Amino acid sequence: MLPMRPMKMGGEYLIFGENSLKYLSELEGYKAIIVHDGNFLKESGYYHEIESYLIKAGFEIDEFSGIESDPSFDTVMKGANQMKKFEPDWIIAVGGGSVMDAAKAMWIYYEHPEMTELNQLVKPIPKLREKARMCCIPTSSGTGSEVSRSVVISDTVTHKKNGVGDMEMMPDIAILEPKLTVSLPKSITAATGMDALTHSIEARVSSRANMVADALADKAIIEIYNNILTAYHEPKNIEAREKMLVSATISGIAFTNVSLGIVHSLSHPIGGEFNVPHGLSNAIILPYVIEYNSKDEKTKQIYNDIALMLDEEKSLVEIIHDLNRKLEIPKTLQEFIKDDDKFEERLEELSKNALADGCTKTNPIIPTLSEFEELYRKCYYGE
Repeated sequence: MLPMRPMKMGGEYLIFGENSLKYLSELEGYKAIIVHDGNFLKESGYYHEIESYLIKAGFEIDEFSGIESDPSFDTVMKGANQMKKFEPDWIIAVGGGSVMDAAKAMWIYYEHPEMTELNQLVKPIPKLREKARMCCIPTSSGTGSEVSRSVVISDTVTHKKNGVGDMEMMPDIAILEPKLTVSLPKSITAATGMDALTHSIEARVSSRANMVADALADKAIIEIYNNILTAYHEPKNIEAREKMLVSATISGIAFTNVSLGIVHSLSHPIGGEFNVPHGLSNAIILPYVIEYNSKDEKTKQIYNDIALMLDEEKSLVEIIHDLNRKLEIPKTLQEFIKDDDKFEERLEELSKNALADGCTKTNPIIPTLSEFEELYRKCYYGE
C-alpha cells in the first residue's frame, strides 16, 4: 500500500483551448500588474490583447519587464517594490519559466514586506493571497511553472541558484494560449520541449510516484514525443504547439506533486555556474542519468515500459540520444561550455551542490559524492 499523500491538480482554474486569453476579461479585481520578459509581447501585439481584456474587466494596469533568463534576486526585489507602490490584486505573469518564477517570488516579497533577503525564501512560504492572486500565461512549452509549487532565483552576487517549493505558490489560474508559442526560436522549442519530457520521465521514476501522477506523466511523454519534432520543424503548426503546451502543463502537475530526480540535481548547479540554459542541460544530462538509474531493476523496467509505450525497438537511452540529435542538441556539456579547466576546477563544488539539491532525495538511487563527480564527467565528456 502507498502511504497517504495529497495531490494538488493545479490552482483554481486551468484554461486551455481556442482564444484562451479571453478568460482574462472574466477576472474580478481593481489593479493588475503584467510581468513579462521584454519586447516580444508588445511587438507581437499580444500585450495589447492581454491589456484590452483586463481593461474590459475593469482593471487599472501596470507592467514590469526585463527579466533575465535566470532571474536574480535584484530583479525580484525591483518587481516587488513596484508592486508595493502599485498595490495590484492580480499578478499576471506572461512568459517562460524565468518570468513565472520571478513573478511568484515578487508575489511573496510584495505580500510580506518584512522579507528583504534571498535566504528568507525558504519553506514554509508565508501565507499568500492577502493582497493579490496569481495568473500565469506560459509562452513556452516546458517548465510547467504555471502549475508548479517551485521557484528558482539566482543570488545576484554569487549566481548560485536558490530553489524552494511550497504549494502556497501554486498559481491560482493558468491560461494555455498556444498562439503565444508559435514564434519561439527552434533552439528554445527544442530545449523547453526536452525540459517537459525530462519532467515526465523523472516523475515516473520518482520515489514518490503514484498512479495518478503516472497517468499524467505517461500521457505527456507520448504527446511530447509525437509532437516535438513537428513543433521544431513547423513552428506555426498550432495543433502541435497546443499539444506541446498542454503536455508541458500536465507534466508540471505530475512533477510538482511527486518531485523530480538527479537530472535536475545535476542541471541546477551546472546551469548556475556556466549559464547553460536549463532545458538544454536537462536534455544533455537525461540519457546519462537514465543509464545510471537503470542499475535499479524496478527503475530499469519503467524505462523499458516507456520505450515500448513510444513504440520503439530501442532503449530509452537510445531514444533520447536520437531525439536530441534530431533537435540539434549537443551530446555533451563540453560542446556548450568549452572550458575543461574551469569544469575540473569546479567539479567537486558542483557535485556537492548536486548532492544537496532537493531533487536528489526522490531519485530512485541516491548517488554518493564521488558518483556525482563521475556522472558530471560522463555528461561533460561523453562516453
